Amino acid sequence: MTDNATARASAPSGSPPQAQTTSFISALEIDVRFLGMAAALAVIWVGFHILSGGTFLTPRNLWNLSVQTASISVMATGMVLVIVTRNIDLSVGSMLGVTGMVMAVVQSAYLTPGLGFDHPAVWILTLVIGIGCGVAIGALHGFVIAYLQVPAFIVTLGGLLVWRGAAWWVASGKTIPLTDNNFKLIGGGADGAIGASWSWILAAVAIVAVVFAALNARRQRQRFNFPLRPFWAEAVVVGAGALAIVAATVIVNSYLLPPALAKKYAETAGIALPADGSPLQVPFGFAVPVLIAIGVGVVMTFVTRRTSFGRYVFAIGGNPEAAELAGINTKLVTMAIFALMGGLAALGAAITTARLTSGTNAAGTLDELYTIAAAVIGGTSLAGGSGTIAGAMLGALVMQSLQSGMVLLGLDTPLQNIVVGFVLVVAVWVDGVYRSRIK
Repeated sequence: MTDNATARASAPSGSPPQAQTTSFISALEIDVRFLGMAAALAVIWVGFHILSGGTFLTPRNLWNLSVQTASISVMATGMVLVIVTRNIDLSVGSMLGVTGMVMAVVQSAYLTPGLGFDHPAVWILTLVIGIGCGVAIGALHGFVIAYLQVPAFIVTLGGLLVWRGAAWWVASGKTIPLTDNNFKLIGGGADGAIGASWSWILAAVAIVAVVFAALNARRQRQRFNFPLRPFWAEAVVVGAGALAIVAATVIVNSYLLPPALAKKYAETAGIALPADGSPLQVPFGFAVPVLIAIGVGVVMTFVTRRTSFGRYVFAIGGNPEAAELAGINTKLVTMAIFALMGGLAALGAAITTARLTSGTNAAGTLDELYTIAAAVIGGTSLAGGSGTIAGAMLGALVMQSLQSGMVLLGLDTPLQNIVVGFVLVVAVWVDGVYRSRIK
């Protein structure tokens, strides 16, 4: 999945060979498309910061941008597997809408009246029922695609209409407010963040995990006598990862609660207000939906790289006939991929519904476009067999940055859609050019 320009160099017998590097980028073994996306994101951020008069790269906007990206990021991780197997899912936005509405109705009409306000079981049951609905819908799509041989484009296009209509039917077009405050924490907000101390603790754990992952990968290469990355390249990669974690933590801790909310927080937590009358400074820290998205990204990366299921997915995408002849149950794997996509769409629905504090019929509209665009911009090839979870999540951040920047500039919604569609077409064109050059 990465373009390594490495080759085995001559080495003493019995010692691991060293990677033969031809450039700085090849020594780092980082996908050039990933670096291209990171560079494009930097250009977008700086450009919008200048055009918006210095309001884009502020802690407040970046914190809100991370929360707004969480739902699309979660769904984009599943869309990678769908597209890698040469399929498509046009129904994720409608699945988000119907599962979000189901969760709002179940919580307000059944769970809260039965268990009481803010009962700990309410938010758990709401989430389980919503994800269960999403998995069932996705499995139904997968069954029709895999076993009845109906093209995924047609099945999910029908699903887009069916589940959008079902979302309206569940609540007869009404907006259903959530009743459980614990569930609302999933959407972020003033209460849905972990604060400065826990953010730094989490950052320290993440840096340790990055170092451990690098050491483990190097040990595995030595074990199987694979070429090793130079030590300086290992240090650069680990240092860049640690620097990114620290920078993100500094930014989220720089966004402070408004004075009224900070005073309320101090009263609730028993914190004394400053004697000089100055406002209490309480950082937000990382938002809960952002942590959920990062957790999903880590799990999905492990699934795609370290499990048989992940290897089957990429084998099917590379050559479906060869994968079937090799004994892979391609129909069952395809059905599982769509079921997983349904579950992730429901998790995205939980984030969106909690952020809006209500189930609405408009939730998820055009999210299928943003999810597919995030995966494609993130390097997932529509020809199948190639794609990364990290790239898709970065693609989601690129898409949301474009939308957020255009909102800050006051562009009309139709013009925003034109820009998003143009970017998607350019991304597919660049992917085609890239693939033709590496053949």
